[in-house]
Amino acid sequence: MISRMMAGLTVFSILIIAVMVTGREYDDTRDAEIDELLKKLNKPALKSIKSPDGDIIDCVHMKNHPIYDNPLFKKHTIQMRPSSYPKGWNKEASKNQNHSMVMHLWTINGKCPKNSIPIIRTRRENILQAESVERYGRKDSNSLPQPKPTNPPSNTTNEYAIVTVNSPQGKFHGAQADINVWKPHVQTRREFSLAQIWVMGGTYPSRDTIEAGWQVFPRFYGDDKPRFFIYWTADEYKKTGCYDLRCPGFVHVNRDFAIGAPMPQQFPSWDPRTGNWWLRLGYYQILGYWPSSLFSNLKNGASEIHWGGEITNYKEDSQHTSTNMGSGRFAYEGYKKASYFMNLEIEEDGFTKPPESLTPFVTNQNCYNVIRNPFHPQLGASFYYGGPGQNAMCK
Repeated sequence: MISRMMAGLTVFSILIIAVMVTGREYDDTRDAEIDELLKKLNKPALKSIKSPDGDIIDCVHMKNHPIYDNPLFKKHTIQMRPSSYPKGWNKEASKNQNHSMVMHLWTINGKCPKNSIPIIRTRRENILQAESVERYGRKDSNSLPQPKPTNPPSNTTNEYAIVTVNSPQGKFHGAQADINVWKPHVQTRREFSLAQIWVMGGTYPSRDTIEAGWQVFPRFYGDDKPRFFIYWTADEYKKTGCYDLRCPGFVHVNRDFAIGAPMPQQFPSWDPRTGNWWLRLGYYQILGYWPSSLFSNLKNGASEIHWGGEITNYKEDSQHTSTNMGSGRFAYEGYKKASYFMNLEIEEDGFTKPPESLTPFVTNQNCYNVIRNPFHPQLGASFYYGGPGQNAMCK
């Protein structure tokens, strides 16, 4: 519009009128877009369950699985279990192990029938909080960690305290860790604080990732609870991928577990027969998988694994955010104070094993940091991470 203002006052007046009319039409169009998205996300339910924490769980029949909304998977045959297991995986839960299965609060009020999966109902207010209807459920582009020796730009929004391991040949076929869960303070609704595993393939700027962990993200979830989440992208967050089941990609198969709840442990692993990437929670719960055909750089294995914390810093009032990472305590404060990842393992050549070397990466050690621990027989490969954000040294 500004460029056309030079053509004369008449053109300028017409454009103003057009903007005013378009503004009213925009509201109607946006409402229609939201209604269409809600209809797509909230599938017909065999049963709906009201959780004590306020969520509504819709039990959706497998024939209406969100994966079928993706044109690539219209005729997809859903796989209920991995076709093979890496050495070190427990295949089944025994009777004595059932007590360690993760149960959600909503299951107090009922369970989903057989041949269905639980999906947390999306509300209109969830979408209204997004930057746009099109970007709902998606991360900002260029928000993957860049563990390079060069200093990051001062205007970066995403900050990290992570450890990494690399295999340029793309030989990693899985990763796991035990992660303790906290409820970190998040300064504004649009900021988040998370702890997760990144499984990555390819090179900048078109890497594929699958991700899983816990996060506090008020703008997306509508509350400040630490919730279990997953994410995937096949083009470094540009046009593909999303959180949880907000777009067709992850094939959820567990009728006792709703993606979007606070959970402590998650283990992605590659299926050599199908190439699918499976997600396991704890030691016995298979949640589902990302089909290999979603990706171009993760078809045969991953080249990088990252473990650790991430926050967003929007610098309100030109100051560093006070959003906590993890427990809000620095890594050097140690056990019972700092957050931790322990029992880190990678899957390589059909075996799960601790990574031989871990490289730490921190965006700003005055705000958040990470400390690797010596290998321990019970804790395995482990590290502490986190921090308070804004403080005397972080402004």
